[in-house]
Formats: sequence, structure tokens, C-alpha cells
Amino acid sequence: MTREDDTVRPSVAYPSEDGRLHAPAAERNAGAILRLLQQHAPSTGRVLELASGTGQHAVTFAAALPGLDWLPSEVDAARLKSIRIWSAEAGLSNLRDPIRLDATAPGWGRAHTGQDMILLVNLLHLVPEKAAMTLVTEAAQALAPGGRLILYGPFLRGGETTSDGDAAFDASLRAQDPAIGYKDDFDMVDWIHAAGLELTGLVEMPSNNLAFVAHAPGGG
Repeated sequence: MTREDDTVRPSVAYPSEDGRLHAPAAERNAGAILRLLQQHAPSTGRVLELASGTGQHAVTFAAALPGLDWLPSEVDAARLKSIRIWSAEAGLSNLRDPIRLDATAPGWGRAHTGQDMILLVNLLHLVPEKAAMTLVTEAAQALAPGGRLILYGPFLRGGETTSDGDAAFDASLRAQDPAIGYKDDFDMVDWIHAAGLELTGLVEMPSNNLAFVAHAPGGG
């Protein structure tokens, strides 16, 4: 699920005959996230995108940032298929075949070390707190020295939502599963620091979203 422009709505991914999925929300927020990446991503290096969804973001970002070697990942088989179809149509030399990866599972960080950037878009509000903490910890382990972690999505600000639409969406998530829902920005900062990363940017994004930009120690 997601919400855009103060409206509560499900995250819809429409299937096509070739198996590709199209998410209108991914199309809407791609421009804003790309501008964020243009400011905070390295100019070259390896990128691991967690929970890549339909593949629309991977294609858009890899095309606009040709110096980055882009690796999408997903845990869902239908979305992995969609990513491959979007990628094949785009034909980008810097966009790699997606891998199956559960970003909330312990242990994946040490299996995917050396990442110059890790990107996550719109997942943390859909998983329990422990899973979100695990994701941040594993991402920190996967980063190369000086590598960057960028987390984007809807978050609480000091324990409070920032609009009626966010409050309704957060409540709808917690009604489905009391363990999920918006994570607090203060908690996120604590988890980032506990993982050994330095928070170097906290960026307000359109539709009341927020982006956390963190760096691993070391690097040039």
C-alpha cells in the first residue's frame, strides 16, 4: 500500500500481457527520487536497490545515472519477472539482472559487501519494527567504506503523522497488522547510528515523505 497527495489508497501494480507490472505510484515519485539521487549518489560505483518492486525505478535511475552499476533485488517472483522485462526492454549496460533477496532477513549484508550505495524506497512502513532494524543493520554491513545508504518513504515526525492522509493510512496499516505502520524519524536516526553509520542528510520529500541519507565510515 501507499498514499500520495494526502489520499489513502492501495499500492496498485497493474499487470500487462507480457508479465510486466506497472505501478502508478512508482511513476509519480520517480522524478523526485531521481533528483535526490543526483544530489546524494556517488558518480560511479556499485548500487544495490532493495525491494525494487516492478522495476520501473531501476530502469529510470540506471538510465539517468550511467556511471552506476545498478543491481535490483526483490523477494517476490512476479516482481522479479517484471524487473527482468522492464530491464530487457531498456537494454541498459549498467543495469544488472535482479537477484532474489529478502532485505528484512538476517545475514544478507555479508553476502553482498562492497556496495557504494544502497537504496530502499517505500518498504519500512510495511514491515515490523524488528525487520526494519534488521534491514538497516544488514545494509550497513553491505556498504563499502564511505558507501551511502538512502531510505525513502513515509515516516512519523516525533511520533506524529504530518497530515490527515498519513494518519488514515498509518491507521489502516496497523488495523491490518499491529506490528507494522510508519516508523518514527527519531527511531530511524537511532537505528542508523547503532548500525555504525553517520546520518549526513534528512531530506523532506514531496507528499510528506522523508529521505534519510547515511554514510559508512572510511572512504576517500
